[in-house]
Amino acid sequence: MTSLLAASAWDYEFHPEVWLLVAAIIGLGVYSVRNIGPLAVPAGEPVTTVNQKRFFIVGVAMLWLAADWPMHDIAEEHLYFVHMLQHLLISFIIPPLLLLAMPAWLARLVILDDGTPQRILRVLTKPIVAGTVFNALQILTHWGAVVNLSSDNGPFHYAIHLLVFASALLMWFPVVGPLKELQMGEPGKMLYLFLMSIVPTVPAGWLTFAEGVVYEAYETDDALWGISPVDDQQAAGAVMKVIGGFYLWTIIAVRFFRLAANNARAEEQARRDRHNRRLTFDDVEQRFADAGEPPVEPR
Repeated sequence: MTSLLAASAWDYEFHPEVWLLVAAIIGLGVYSVRNIGPLAVPAGEPVTTVNQKRFFIVGVAMLWLAADWPMHDIAEEHLYFVHMLQHLLISFIIPPLLLLAMPAWLARLVILDDGTPQRILRVLTKPIVAGTVFNALQILTHWGAVVNLSSDNGPFHYAIHLLVFASALLMWFPVVGPLKELQMGEPGKMLYLFLMSIVPTVPAGWLTFAEGVVYEAYETDDALWGISPVDDQQAAGAVMKVIGGFYLWTIIAVRFFRLAANNARAEEQARRDRHNRRLTFDDVEQRFADAGEPPVEPR
């Protein structure tokens, strides 16, 4: 039976909704760069950079990998830990890649215009709002009723993934969004990402140490690849805690050491500038002028 399940897990299944989503993202990206970009960017400046193109290609490819066969089918029908890997991709990996691929001129059109949708987006991308929405959906997607319904209902499963993906774009915007003026400072980013790593540890611990199988949809006597439901559930908890948490903490550590190195270089440069600067007659004269007239001594 296990061999039959393993074979069925690799039976190709076409997901037109995924192909449509990927095609729409590619189409909108190409149209924006070719038709809107030349009008929005001053003459002589590039519409996109090489790195932005690379981020876009990698982000779209990973989105396709996470949402299409075989990961989608294994995650939805067989293994919950693969479902967790899928969620990590659409929550923590793909959104920052696509935001890094987004040119600033396009972000200004999408967010900084005066229309009602733009005003709503500006509110939703504020750190407190974006973080709250993101974490609320993270908790909701681990509720038993939602997980079981998502496994049985394809459209609902697809809608949940779209919501998680959209909330992740909002959550990452204050950290790596294309508009520097809407980003937080480096200390704020580190604190923000640390807070984003806390909520996933709650269901992670619950899944790892729960007695028995938590979700009925993944409770089966026919183990795929010999992985029992309990082992699958514990692996899902480990994925959330170890991979999800450590991934964010690694980003925090990199940002911390980069900030410390930049501050050290700035202080060293300032010290050198003070040491190398020569005192001139004009400097002395200016100091006396700034000091003003000497006080009159009392008689």
